[in-house]
Amino acid sequence: MSTRAVRTAYATRPPAPAPGAGRRTLGAVAIAATVPYLALKTAWLSGSRTGIPDGSVLLEPGPFFIAANSVTLAMDASVILLVLVLTRPWGIRVPAWLLAVPVFVATGLLTPIVTAFPGQLLIRALGFGEGPVAAAAREPFLDPWVFNVVYGGFMVQGLALAGLFVPYARERWGRLWQGGTGARLPSSTGVVAAAAATAGLAVAAVYAYWAFGGTAGLGAEQAAAHSAETGVVSAVHGMCALAAGAGALLLARGGGLRARWPLALAWIGAGAALTWGAWVLVTSLGPQLDGGEGPSSAVLLAYAGQMITGSLAAAVLTRFLISRREG
Repeated sequence: MSTRAVRTAYATRPPAPAPGAGRRTLGAVAIAATVPYLALKTAWLSGSRTGIPDGSVLLEPGPFFIAANSVTLAMDASVILLVLVLTRPWGIRVPAWLLAVPVFVATGLLTPIVTAFPGQLLIRALGFGEGPVAAAAREPFLDPWVFNVVYGGFMVQGLALAGLFVPYARERWGRLWQGGTGARLPSSTGVVAAAAATAGLAVAAVYAYWAFGGTAGLGAEQAAAHSAETGVVSAVHGMCALAAGAGALLLARGGGLRARWPLALAWIGAGAALTWGAWVLVTSLGPQLDGGEGPSSAVLLAYAGQMITGSLAAAVLTRFLISRREG
């Protein structure tokens, strides 16, 4: 086919259908869920002390605090752009990598919140956690309502974005996960997958130990603050590392297993392990906004292990998708 014919075919291709009412509603919900967080961050950057109690270290903001607020403000604002890409007809023509990268990051950052926050609420409801009110009374940082508003908004964003991305991905790339996983990937990819599974298992073992009450390797302040609620967070991070390693192994070995399941495991697990590991590792290197002692060496190694697990699993995931596209 000539270049002119290709251009003519592209120019005459019918536009992508407009999203239905359900997807438009989800988009509106996701955008609305960003408003409280964006309002709080804007207020803090403008000098307001809304939600910040007396005695909080946040009342003396420095360059790191301003930079952190600016970065997180931009990150949450990008949710609005993602919603537009996923709900507007022109969004289907956005380059794949330009959409996949921010969605991968959003999946990774929001998945632990969507899973851990309800678990913490359940722990408090059953009477096993101290809750944000008691924590604020012991060591003021933010007013208790801030945590519920912020993390509640993140939960809504995560669920709404998932509801938007899945049908979008099915329309655009559905053929990549049709049928089984297929042929085994090259042996070099198998080695990477085995490394991801080994690292994920090690990270999961460490987090499981902390989740069930172990305090070895934690700093004195972290050990003192250990509770059933912090155990939920550790358990979630451990499960994400396990999911990343398991998904990588299943994708590399091939076979008749339906591709959608190991793809979902690798995508969610790798995203959570890589992005959260990187985020907490980077933020731990700066001044502690809560005025604490900072993470111990063992905790930093766990963060690094999450990053390694997620990076290796993401490499296997990428290789699998390339092989499916070529096939």
